[in-house]
Amino acid sequence: MTSTVEPVGESLAGLPRFPMARAAGCPFDPPPTAVTKQKEAALSRVGLWDGSTPWMVTRYAEQRALLADPRVSADINRPGYPLQTPLPPGGGSASFILMDDPEHARLRRMVTAPFAIKRVEALRPAVQTIVDELIDDMLAGPKPVDLVDAFALPVPSLVICELLGVPYGDHDFFQDNSQIVIKRDTEPEQRVAAQRALLGYLDELMGEKIAAPADDLLSGLAERVKAGELTRSEAAQMGVLLLIAGHETTANMIALGTLALLEHPGQLALLRDSDDPKLVASAVEELLRYLNIVHNGRRRVALEDIEIGGELIRAGEGLIMANDVANRDPDAFPEPDRLDIERDARHHVAFGFGVHQCLGQPLARLELQVVYSTLYRRIPTLRLAADLDQIPFKHDGSVYGVYELPVTW
Repeated sequence: MTSTVEPVGESLAGLPRFPMARAAGCPFDPPPTAVTKQKEAALSRVGLWDGSTPWMVTRYAEQRALLADPRVSADINRPGYPLQTPLPPGGGSASFILMDDPEHARLRRMVTAPFAIKRVEALRPAVQTIVDELIDDMLAGPKPVDLVDAFALPVPSLVICELLGVPYGDHDFFQDNSQIVIKRDTEPEQRVAAQRALLGYLDELMGEKIAAPADDLLSGLAERVKAGELTRSEAAQMGVLLLIAGHETTANMIALGTLALLEHPGQLALLRDSDDPKLVASAVEELLRYLNIVHNGRRRVALEDIEIGGELIRAGEGLIMANDVANRDPDAFPEPDRLDIERDARHHVAFGFGVHQCLGQPLARLELQVVYSTLYRRIPTLRLAADLDQIPFKHDGSVYGVYELPVTW
């Protein structure tokens, strides 16, 4: 069967295809075409798989302005929304991240408390234990080892399972189906089947939490279902979102961040040899800026005419915030192509901006801080067990990273 999503980088009616191809040998850098477009203008037209030609927003200031603008919608079902893939019959996902206020705010508030900074910080000892035990297992086992399979994927999966109340023993099921959902070239039928499998799984779990609540996030949603504040379907959908986002993004940052540091040994040594938590936190922010694993941009559609960046965006026109290149905007980050873990990069847009910015960012930051302050200190001779050009990068997904990362010591 022929895929409905065309390859990365192909042109459409003279416009560059989005998402764009990265340069061979430069896996950490944004696509060269996007960098060129950023130099030319804040906004430019691109072509999508379905023949639409939305605006690509490449510059930092314009991205933040539009992400905070109430005249811009995140509703995937609005005409003109720049779709990543075809919508299934009946419309798009019911996930609150693809809704506008007030419904977005109503649903988001129901899961905000567990991700509050103080609540997340209380998890640090438990996350540290998970990280140390996984490193113990690696050190006791054979080498080389695939860091993705042995460490990067289990860390956030164990954490989010504990937080949500999902049995970690089911990790193969939800990890496999998550991969199908987020791959850009998955056939529509396969994607719908994977989404339904995950939704059915979370719906069954929700039923168990309704009958016998525990001290976890899903049980909190179950109580709202019983109170009539949520439907069971809405609660299950929220569970799917939190489960996928809670392990995929951080897992890729752990592996890709480690690879970037191994390719920048001076920065790795600076981080490894320091016991300053402020430097560790700074390294996390800089790696989030430098790598930017949200691969397909943040998608929006204009509700009204908007003048910005020397262009007029018409109501109903799609917008793609190319966050990877915005985080390399020299007006926001001097020497943007240099990895500098001592840089103050906290104003990056890796987590988005505005009311839709990432709900789980405090948890992601904590996990990355624990990982980056522990892994290289405990395995100081960690190194790649393959050449960089042999590493399989995720050029085919909406989340960027590596499929495997063979390492030894």
